[in-house]
Amino acid sequence: MHSRSIEQWTHDHAFLGDRHDQNERRTWLVVILTLVMMVGEIVAGSLFGSMALLADGWHMGTHAAALGIAAFAYRFARRHLGSSHFTFGTGKFGDLAAFASAIILGLIAVEIAYESVLRLITPVPIVYGEAIAVAALGLCVNLASAWLLRDSHDHHHHGHAHDDHGDHGHDHHHHHHDNNLRAAYVHVMADAATSVLAIGALVAAMYSGWAWADPAVGLIGSAVIASWAFGLIKTSGAVLLDVRADEKLERVIRARMEIGEDRVTDLHLWQVGPGHCAVLLSVVSDQPKQPAVYKRRLAGLKGLSHVTVEVETCAH
Repeated sequence: MHSRSIEQWTHDHAFLGDRHDQNERRTWLVVILTLVMMVGEIVAGSLFGSMALLADGWHMGTHAAALGIAAFAYRFARRHLGSSHFTFGTGKFGDLAAFASAIILGLIAVEIAYESVLRLITPVPIVYGEAIAVAALGLCVNLASAWLLRDSHDHHHHGHAHDDHGDHGHDHHHHHHDNNLRAAYVHVMADAATSVLAIGALVAAMYSGWAWADPAVGLIGSAVIASWAFGLIKTSGAVLLDVRADEKLERVIRARMEIGEDRVTDLHLWQVGPGHCAVLLSVVSDQPKQPAVYKRRLAGLKGLSHVTVEVETCAH
């Protein structure tokens, strides 16, 4: 006969990143900066008849839209933090925004590649001085945005805390980046990279007469941006699909639970927000203990924010 009970360690589903509010403010600042730059370039391009300014202005608009998605994701997650409508809170909303943002980044890469191919086939006259000035201005804005969006969690801190079970509790926090902030950062870095490549190509073309250098470098830039977009789709998609969050943490959990006759028969570990994981596990034992006893074995594991334990008596 089975004796079964399910308890939850905590009912607090506030699974937002440690720096959620700070990252939200930074992202809104970058959105405003990008929009001001966009409007300025479009107005100046219209007044002075500059196609380079107009093109870069509308290109900035695409990035502003993607950055706006990131900013609204932070706001939505914060405003619906205590809503019971979301079973495991709103911590993964940033990953959803990052996934959407990565798709936009991929489309930008395709657009750049398409324009570059067209210009290789049919070269267009370039006003080099003006184009270089626009690229330099865009680079300054992008570098300022990148500085605002710098993610301190990219610096990995490996902490070890020896416990009475003989294993080591590792700080797993660094495995769970804020993908929403990373998406915004990748957008401004992609724009910065294209600006750097464009400046180099334009200077080379201006002094050597190689008109093909600019579109050729555009193709290289589009490939780099596409690879960044793919990486972002992969990491944010993994969180959305509840891929195994942390194999090392999973091994530590199993080692702490399997003491004496206790055996783990089922274990699910997934990410519910930046730096937050949930675990659902089943324990079978000849002499089962209260679920609270098993939960205490997992105390002190950083990043483990929600624990559910199912206990069963082993049937012989």
